[in-house]
Amino acid sequence: MMALSTQSNFADPDAAYRLIVEAHRGISDEQSAALDAALVLVLANHIGDLGVLGEALALAKKSVNAAPKPPQ
Repeated sequence: MMALSTQSNFADPDAAYRLIVEAHRGISDEQSAALDAALVLVLANHIGDLGVLGEALALAKKSVNAAPKPPQ
């Protein structure tokens, strides 16, 4: 089993971020959620390792749970 890499593997991390942001530009919230879900499935398949995928999901969920909650 490979280990989850949490350091940037991009030569230009800002360009990678811009690609993701630009992919969402001009689409609805519903389309944006569908794009994110499709991207997760494509990248999960690329990883191809359930252990690494589990680590990635746990890390992502931890960051979501730690994020401040919007006022209601």
